[in-house]
Amino acid sequence: DRIVAAIREHPVLVLCGVAGVQSQTMTVDRQMRRYHVPRMAFVNKCDRTGADPYRVTQGLRDKLGLEAVLMQIPIGLEGDLRGVVDLITGEALTFGGAFGQTVERGPIPPKLAPVAEKYREILLDKASLHCDELMEAALEDRVSPDQIRHAVRQSVLCGGLLPVFLGSAYKNIGVQPLLDAITDYLPAPDEIQNTYNDLDADTAEEAEKQVQCTFEAPFLGLAFNLEDGRYGQLTYLRIYGGTLKKGDTIVNMRNNDKIKVGRLGRMHADEMEDLVEAGAGDIVALFGVDCAGGDTF
Repeated sequence: DRIVAAIREHPVLVLCGVAGVQSQTMTVDRQMRRYHVPRMAFVNKCDRTGADPYRVTQGLRDKLGLEAVLMQIPIGLEGDLRGVVDLITGEALTFGGAFGQTVERGPIPPKLAPVAEKYREILLDKASLHCDELMEAALEDRVSPDQIRHAVRQSVLCGGLLPVFLGSAYKNIGVQPLLDAITDYLPAPDEIQNTYNDLDADTAEEAEKQVQCTFEAPFLGLAFNLEDGRYGQLTYLRIYGGTLKKGDTIVNMRNNDKIKVGRLGRMHADEMEDLVEAGAGDIVALFGVDCAGGDTF
């Protein structure tokens, strides 16, 4: 619950391309519903034997009751997976470089053109239900990629649509478009309304206040996860307001302990980047902090 609450602006529901919706998927879905989290889905492991992103997408509809819609279709499957077709731009995407960072765009393979057209029509139909502008453009046959993106973003923010992307994280296929989609469709930190309890308030009604997600606001952070790994004891902290600098002193509101920030970092998988300063909306790692998961600073 703490992790879902901490990343509620940009969660991605990751599913196995073979197993599809599993019991843990249902648990995470319930947590996301509890916090009214807009989300996207990524069907991973499409390079494995038995992978079927179409079946997984249908499972999201049938088992979770989500309005799941494919944003891409695969170019090949299982061992033949080579890339994806972007249904918004109508381009075939293949990936090069050590981490798939080089995205090469080209025409859709002729064999996939009818399938791409079918699923693009489904995408337009679902997205236009939440955007009158796109519906008018579709009726007049003048739809642009920017209009589709705008409509999908509106649909995601209101919880009416679940965009589904696909690929293979192991082979770095489909990862770059997924990262681009996070910025295109999911809300920024200052677009989500978070609340906190003011302990100095006289009444319960006055205690609940809106978090100011700005660098100028007083510092407010949540320790949502603890880890003991190759870098020692790490505390993952989501900053909701204000800024945090190396050498600052913060207060644990559970026990009023004062803690000096000796080292501040940002994690990239198992690699760490040292930071001098972080601000509202960032997720950072603190070193050697004596606290519990769920503590507020």
